[in-house]
Amino acid sequence: MAFNPINWLLGLFSLDIGIDLGTANTLVHVRGKGIVINEPSWVTIDKRTRAPISIGAQAKEMVGRTPANVIAIRPLRDGVISEFEITKEMLGYFILRAHQQTFVAMPRPRLVIGIPSGATEVEKRAVYDAAMAANAREAYLIEEPRAAALGAGLPVSEVRGSMIVDIGGGTTEVAILSMGGVVVSRSLRVAGDELDQDIIQYIRNKYNLFIGERMAEQVKMAIGSAYPLATEKTVTVRGRNLVTGLPEAIDVSSVEIREAISGSLQVIVDTLKDALDEAPPEIVADLIDSGICLAGGGSQLQGLPDRLSDELHLRVWVAEDPLTCVARGAGMILENLDKPEYRNFIVPLERSISRG
Repeated sequence: MAFNPINWLLGLFSLDIGIDLGTANTLVHVRGKGIVINEPSWVTIDKRTRAPISIGAQAKEMVGRTPANVIAIRPLRDGVISEFEITKEMLGYFILRAHQQTFVAMPRPRLVIGIPSGATEVEKRAVYDAAMAANAREAYLIEEPRAAALGAGLPVSEVRGSMIVDIGGGTTEVAILSMGGVVVSRSLRVAGDELDQDIIQYIRNKYNLFIGERMAEQVKMAIGSAYPLATEKTVTVRGRNLVTGLPEAIDVSSVEIREAISGSLQVIVDTLKDALDEAPPEIVADLIDSGICLAGGGSQLQGLPDRLSDELHLRVWVAEDPLTCVARGAGMILENLDKPEYRNFIVPLERSISRG
């Protein structure tokens, strides 16, 4: 591509941005400023033109309440792009939001974006292309568990083993790391969204009550648990009775919700056991000292560290500010792109991943 002085000048005044492009939430880290955006990955669009109407928190408020000509969607499913054009619009919106104080009308930033470690080449390319279509000057991809490990402050470059479990909305990412590389990894498409669906199905089957995704998420956050609580809780659930078709409210307990999500949690536990079984014994010995670090929004489920610790016979702890670990890790990559040990974290693509 020929040198374009205008694009070069715009790039000169644009920010370096790390993005955790999550199924449930998108977080934006600006170099030198930290996390500046943390909003739901929801977009409402006009059903006929497919033009975006609102993005982020405002769009999530409309879920289940839109008129016939408007639909609310999440353009990412299971951690990867399902709606390319809408993802591009969402990225462009967040990039402009991040530049609000810079007075750059058409920013062309450098981006580092987290992707699931199990993403296919097609899925990786879709994320890269969406970033470039959103007017990025350069775009780099990093696997989410490696970014989360960096953001959580794990000693990933040292000659000893570390283990990170990043539980998001669409995927659970597991990685055992040493010397800056991945020793064992797993990418599981069972995470927060699956727990919400488990709750919806349980309430439907037991009480003939149909509830929406937002209500299920609220129940999970209020009383969901992976381990018996010191004091069990109850919460009121509102929905539509499937027999009468009329509105109904019932009380459900944390014991019931724990039963509802137990199957999906066991899948996550079994995946962690499988990863540990594949790890070399020296690294497993290291993990006895260092334990397992949890990151992502799903790691905040009550009792999860206790459940995993019981099942895996290792210390399990939650990173500081777990929701922002991937975005902070992406920001660290941006700040150290000139260092070979950090450039090694970049996921390679077949063709050049920069332009302009």
